[in-house]
Amino acid sequence: MDLSWLDPEHPDQVDVAGAVAVLDAARAVDAPWAAGETVTSYTVRLRLGDDGYPLAAAVTRDESGRPVGTLRMAMPRWDNPHLASLRVVVDPRVRQRGLGRALFEAGLERIRAEGRTLLCGWSFEGSPGVDFQKAMGLDPVLPEALRRLDVPAMDWSRLDQQYAEAQRSAASAADYELVRMPGPVPGEMLAAVATMTESINDAPTDDLELEDEVFPPERIRAFEAYLAATGRRLYRVLARERTSGTLAGHTVVDVDSERPWLAGQGDTSVVRAHRGHRLGLLLKIEMLRWLREVEPQLRTIDTGNAASNAHMIRVNEELGYEVVGRIIEGQRHLS
Repeated sequence: MDLSWLDPEHPDQVDVAGAVAVLDAARAVDAPWAAGETVTSYTVRLRLGDDGYPLAAAVTRDESGRPVGTLRMAMPRWDNPHLASLRVVVDPRVRQRGLGRALFEAGLERIRAEGRTLLCGWSFEGSPGVDFQKAMGLDPVLPEALRRLDVPAMDWSRLDQQYAEAQRSAASAADYELVRMPGPVPGEMLAAVATMTESINDAPTDDLELEDEVFPPERIRAFEAYLAATGRRLYRVLARERTSGTLAGHTVVDVDSERPWLAGQGDTSVVRAHRGHRLGLLLKIEMLRWLREVEPQLRTIDTGNAASNAHMIRVNEELGYEVVGRIIEGQRHLS
């Protein structure tokens, strides 16, 4: 197998182009609704991950030199030192020839060398990747639903009504103010935002053996740098308790400057001590109002949730998100 490992800092642009081409060929078959990678997003993710640490990636070619397969893997550095993730993608034209297995084994060798003891990976439901994961020894442990909001079709009168009803049904919601924060977190608020971000650890992960993630200020800055490098505009709405000034929750969205009709919904979480006030719904509606003002060209917002995350799914469905696809995450213990 002609396998080329990419240099995260200075990747060969022919290799990058080949990897992105393979990813898009597979996307067109396995998940045609998905947005897919761009050369920019792939290159930046390779160099920075989404938290300041590079990924490892490789591309392979057939006898003619055409790229036909790629792998990418991540090994967390901030937390979860036992974990590694591996994603193998093969051009649909050359599947069922053992190429995926060879790529998987190449990635697995590097993961073992790092001393990682748990491997995880994911595939689109209904794609050959699900059977591939099983054949590679990964047990399905976390089904996730991917939803999309059709922004131009939103019923704003209904959203305004939902907002008012949420405020009435949770009278103490008036004890909180919603704060719009574009771009990087101001320095004086960084420590508080970092602490609040840890509330995402309460989101269900089913049987995935994932330890709580940690979010020091340096990790928040690394995430902001990753978004900036990919040309994604960052928006954050905070819920802040009026009397104490304590941050109670937030929602985060980023808009792709290369594809300005497309946005991704990031974390939406509320600190445990401040739940029960419908802040999740209020935060998300306030975010949509803000985006209507500053990103009027926006057409879709994509989000994903564990299938067991009933609370956030209910909020998303109230807003009009609809399922466009599902993924199955699996894990395998390494001896």
